[in-house]
Amino acid sequence: MAAGIQSPEKELRFTRSGQAVVFWLAAAVFAAVALTLAATSIYRAINPQLPHPAWALLPLLASLAAARLAIRLTRRAYLILTPLGIEIFPFFRPADGMRLVAWPEVHSVEVDAGRGMLTLHHDAAKTSGIHLSLRPIRADRRDLLLKALDGRLEHTGP
Repeated sequence: MAAGIQSPEKELRFTRSGQAVVFWLAAAVFAAVALTLAATSIYRAINPQLPHPAWALLPLLASLAAARLAIRLTRRAYLILTPLGIEIFPFFRPADGMRLVAWPEVHSVEVDAGRGMLTLHHDAAKTSGIHLSLRPIRADRRDLLLKALDGRLEHTGP
């Protein structure tokens, strides 16, 4: 845990691990391509038309880049539910663009049928609020997020 968090047991952290799956798969595919290109180099004496083993460096670098991004998506927060409110972190420059939505600002929560979009309403008329995509969060974690939001809003009331 980070040293700056005062009460980590009182927060729920949801990461972008749902988006990381695509990059983990891409890293595996690029690594397999790099391995294949490198492995064919032992047959270059028989068939000189085979690609030079140096060509394996390109997919290897792509694999490392995809794996690094996947690790970042798996570890970095997207939403954090804290005693103060909901912290929302954007994809780019999360430290600079973080937004805190205090619990008193949230009147109600609405989720669309496909659970692809979460709306935090600021008033009873539902004229203002924040739309958040749930796709970055793994599907099995979305139910936990919704249960935590419902429990928090029932506890405090509008």
